[in-house]
Amino acid sequence: MAGYLTTHVLDTARGSPAAGLRITLDRIHGDGATRLSEAMTNADGRTDAPILPEAEFATGTYTLTFHAGDYLRAQGHGTEPLFLDEIPIRFGMDAADHYHVPLLLSPFGYSTYRGS
Repeated sequence: MAGYLTTHVLDTARGSPAAGLRITLDRIHGDGATRLSEAMTNADGRTDAPILPEAEFATGTYTLTFHAGDYLRAQGHGTEPLFLDEIPIRFGMDAADHYHVPLLLSPFGYSTYRGS
């Protein structure tokens, strides 16, 4: 099995998928990072394709950044400045496998886990 990475976002304050939320993926190396991809969530709160497809997969350390601020503003959540704006999740992938990193989001908190 070749490795790949998927993600999705659920808005726990509304009890629904978070559509229209921008997500970026960077590979971490030394003191820097390289942007690999950028996607928007669809009506199901998922990206239309793996954010890191099999053809581009490599083990290593990555950061998914969920650009939640624009989404939260559009939903009328919170006041300025927002409590949450950009949410970076740094994680490692050590084998060619399916990695799934979801985000459960509200205006004042979030959680993540390695999903399936």
